[in-house]
Amino acid sequence: MKDVAIVGLGCAAYTAAVYSARYKLDTVLIGEVEGGMGMSAAEVGNWPGNIEIKGPELMENFKNHALSFDNVSHTVGRFDSVVKTDDGFVLTLQNGDTIEAKAVIFATGSNKRHLGIPGEEEFSGKGVTYCATCDAFFYRGKDVAVLGGGDSAVEGAAIAAQVANKVYLVHRRDSFKAEPYWVDEVNKKDNVEFVLHTNAIEVLGDQKVTGLRLDKPWNGSDTLAVDGVFIEIGSIPAVSLPKSLGCTLDDRGHILVDAAMKTSIPGVFAAGDVSSGSNHFAQFATAAGEGSVAANSVFNYLQAGE
Repeated sequence: MKDVAIVGLGCAAYTAAVYSARYKLDTVLIGEVEGGMGMSAAEVGNWPGNIEIKGPELMENFKNHALSFDNVSHTVGRFDSVVKTDDGFVLTLQNGDTIEAKAVIFATGSNKRHLGIPGEEEFSGKGVTYCATCDAFFYRGKDVAVLGGGDSAVEGAAIAAQVANKVYLVHRRDSFKAEPYWVDEVNKKDNVEFVLHTNAIEVLGDQKVTGLRLDKPWNGSDTLAVDGVFIEIGSIPAVSLPKSLGCTLDDRGHILVDAAMKTSIPGVFAAGDVSSGSNHFAQFATAAGEGSVAANSVFNYLQAGE
């Protein structure tokens, strides 16, 4: 039986593993996607110690650090279930493998939010994508639309503008929630046009995306002729596994935690984008902080139980 199973392979999970390893806890990391959402960050300019670093490079550093310890093992796979037992918890993967642990840290992150408009699912992978920074390269010299007003949307528009012919940034409001840094960056691009106070209501296409229908005319037309649509409207915490275990969620659907990253289930902790911690401020720095606190709390929990 492991001392702690850390569910996730992103910033919070890797940080928790580094700390739990240093506490001499027998640790296993399990998740579906190595690097998690951090892999979609084209540029990271707010990680202390690195003026600028690519998201995939930063996550590789995290992973290598976590796996440098002899008492940390690593499994990539999809979970089927988690149940509480008298001794701790049993986690079952879809391939039938089971992992037993005395404590669990959920650092499952989040999944991209979908709009739910006609044509979105039909053209997913055929011009509709949920990561502008990941996929902008494929639209070199083409016209694209980025939907959203937060960090991922505005950063995505700035990145896409480096390769695309034209970028339409479509947002339902007239101001952005994104960091002022990214707003300034996108304002510098002369091939970005702002389509504000406007909603996308349909993705148009045949074999692939050909346009985007708007809820009101813009420049005399209710459609934009584009080759790609990047939907960047936020994310939904990945809580299906902790929810099945009985963890209480907050009113925004995140795992409810206290200052020690404890959930409503003894022996279960949460960290990163999936938790209610850090005032819902989803950043590399906050995820890392929560991961370290969660590992410390696991150590204290196991010490108290001895």
